[in-house]
Order: sequence, then structure tokens, then C-alpha cells
Amino acid sequence: MAARSILIGVAGAALGLVAAVAVLPQVRERLFPAVDQQVSGKALVGGAFTLTDSSGKAVTDQDFRGKYALVFFGFTSCPDICPAGLQLMAGALAKLGAKAERITPIFISIDPERDTPEKLGAYVKNFDPRLVGLTGTPEQIAAVAKAYKVYYAKVPSKERPDDYTMDHTSIIYVMDPKGEFVTHFTPSTSVDEMAAKLDKLVS
Repeated sequence: MAARSILIGVAGAALGLVAAVAVLPQVRERLFPAVDQQVSGKALVGGAFTLTDSSGKAVTDQDFRGKYALVFFGFTSCPDICPAGLQLMAGALAKLGAKAERITPIFISIDPERDTPEKLGAYVKNFDPRLVGLTGTPEQIAAVAKAYKVYYAKVPSKERPDDYTMDHTSIIYVMDPKGEFVTHFTPSTSVDEMAAKLDKLVS
């Protein structure tokens, strides 16, 4: 009876997870980021956007055409994943040497409430002077996150009710000079692996 009860409990939990993935988009996207969904052989990642750079200037996706781009979403108050991703990007670019000039590293904030252009610009320069920090209005951030299939959500602090953190997809997207998706990395990728793949890509 005990074994049967355990099996029933496991089956119920599995069905519950399947139902949550099927019904709740945010659960599905967090577990299975849709970076490989394709139509006509091309992944449906990326697209037009209008954001604000660290100088306060409005920029669009067209401003980054002509070079490969590394696109990473996060926020300046992120304690671990974002710094790891930015350190990875900076380390890989350093290993590429002159080839790094053909790649634009971009960090897009999913916390526009706190990440002003000035704050974001100072933050990214701590990792690499070539990093471009972009923010925008909540509506602009929602639009670009949707284009890149990025999940994000505000999570209230348990210790301080007036504070919060951000839960978000942690993927580094590689876009080609035409703005089309090529491949992706995660912050757990090694610097050597990322640099080697980028070296082949931009050669």
C-alpha cells in the first residue's frame, strides 16, 4: 500500500507539472526557453526594438546591424547570474583579440524601474568598456523581451517588503550582422568554449 501511494503521488506531481507547463506560459518559458522554435529554418528570436543607451540616446535594432551581437538580459542588482554572464562575455571577447571588434556585446535591463541609463552604463563598464547597456520604458522592455523569448518577473523580498529582485531567463543570444539568431550560450559556458565558437563564427 505504501509503495502504491508513493507511485500515485509521483504520478500526480508529474501530471501537475505537465499541466502547469501546458497552461502557464511563464512556467513553460522558464523551463524550456523557446530559442529553437523555427519557421522556414530560422529561429523566431529577436526583432525590431527601440531602447535607450547609457547616454540617454534612443537606439533601435538597426543601430547594431553590420556586426555580430551578444545579447544578454538582466539587471544591475542581480547577485550572481548577471555578473557571471557579463564576465563570460568579457572574457570571451578578450580571448578573441582583434576579432572581438566584429562583435557588439549588449546588456538589456529587465528592471527599468531602477536601472537608469547612467546606472546601467556605469555597471556594464565594470566588466568591459565595449559593453553596451540598454534600458527603456516598461513597455519597451516588455516588447524586446517578448521578441527574444525572455521571461522576467518581479519577486518581492521576503526580508524587506519595499524591496524586490528579478527572476529572468539567463541566455546569451548570438545574433548575426543582419539581426538574425545564430546560436546561444548560458552563463555556465566556459570562456574557452564561448571564445572558440565565436572565433569560428566570425572567421
